[in-house]
Amino acid sequence: MSVRGLRAVKVHFNLYLFVAVLFVVGGVFGALLVNVLTLEQQQDLADEVGQYVHYMGAGVGTSEEEVFWERFFFHLKWLVLIWLLGVTVVGIPGILALNFFKGTLIGFALGVLVGQYGWKGVVFSFLTMAPQNVIAVPALIIASVAAISFGLFIVKNRLLGQSGELLPQLGSLTSSSLLMLLLLAGAALIEAYISPSVIGWATPYLSPQNGMI
Repeated sequence: MSVRGLRAVKVHFNLYLFVAVLFVVGGVFGALLVNVLTLEQQQDLADEVGQYVHYMGAGVGTSEEEVFWERFFFHLKWLVLIWLLGVTVVGIPGILALNFFKGTLIGFALGVLVGQYGWKGVVFSFLTMAPQNVIAVPALIIASVAAISFGLFIVKNRLLGQSGELLPQLGSLTSSSLLMLLLLAGAALIEAYISPSVIGWATPYLSPQNGMI
């Protein structure tokens, strides 16, 4: 990381910490959300997860290229939404909500796998979900902090009368978003070309008899 990047992290450390904690809280909420489902809903969800794992393990599904572009455009839309919410200023709460929601989705997926497969679900989640999310999650958090920082700058500059040029700040936000897009493209590559192979390798170790749902 460059000196400028380290300085930015230091300046916005509390904001990074807040967004990261919000994401973790969303993850815990998502994991607990599984227990709220009725027994029938849990069973239906377990069947769908089992079918998905089976198909992925058997190599049945869309091609790697299609998966890459699907995941890339998904990340792109998420990133554009964060950028737009930051530019509009009033969208800052929406950025926070997106990070909480992202954490909830990951936590819910982890909760379902653990609920169905026990400790094997933990290992399976680590092998199949961690590789791409270890890139995607920090990238989205960095993009979120950049967007929130821009929104706060607008508030200070326009509403509180503090001095500062808008264009350089907007350029910094846009360049940060583009850089994060490159990282998210890497996450999409992992999801398309690595994760299916890992799932295929790990699937035989998931025994339906050990299902807890």
